[in-house]
Amino acid sequence: MLEEGQYIYCIIEASEARNFGSIGIGDRGDPVTTIGFGYGGLAAVVSSTPISKCTVSKETMLAHEEVVERVMWDYTVLPVRFCTVAPSAEDIRNLLRRRYPEFKKLMREFDNKIELGLKALWKDMDAVFSEIRESEITAIGAKEAIPSFERGALGVQVEADRLKHALQERKVMEQEILLRPLRQISMNCCLNNTYGDDMIVNAAFLVDRTWEMVFDGRVDNLISEYGERIEFKYVGPAPPYSFVNIVIGD
Repeated sequence: MLEEGQYIYCIIEASEARNFGSIGIGDRGDPVTTIGFGYGGLAAVVSSTPISKCTVSKETMLAHEEVVERVMWDYTVLPVRFCTVAPSAEDIRNLLRRRYPEFKKLMREFDNKIELGLKALWKDMDAVFSEIRESEITAIGAKEAIPSFERGALGVQVEADRLKHALQERKVMEQEILLRPLRQISMNCCLNNTYGDDMIVNAAFLVDRTWEMVFDGRVDNLISEYGERIEFKYVGPAPPYSFVNIVIGD
């Protein structure tokens, strides 16, 4: 039989012990509870798990996130890195004592904060490329936009490189237009990598809970104004994964 440890989901401030239900990672029905609630108001949200190499899979990652999101209903959470297992409850209490100033500072920083995510993608890339070509022709003239020597393989590559550069410039310009009204009411913004030619925005925003409805309204305004040519994917609220990720141990 494998030795049992404590899987850590997040850190919270709690003055009393909590049981969040039998939703622990690993499909064993382990209760998710708190440890260390008696020390300075800090607690780790945990469930029992075998001390072994954590299996990284879509299912276990979703189970981890579901627990943190459940805890977020009632508390400000500091997410802990996925697959963090402590040998014992006493190790967790020692951790809370040792890193008390750090965790308390982060609690103040992220108190009542949520993460909202937005992706924006062009719906019709043929239309976007046509707009770019027309802009080039208008700006520098048809003869310069498509030189006569650009008729063979070299010409095709030159034109492709030019189009790629112009597309990136267009993406940066439209990204800023979309982000500006959202940054104005956010505490922070994390720009993630965009994938494919069609993705303009892939961003996470740190927002005070009291501003969530205002943020929703700003997104609705963007959809109303640009929805015919841009698809928006708006998610949240979620724990502030993009802005804090507590690492414990190696």
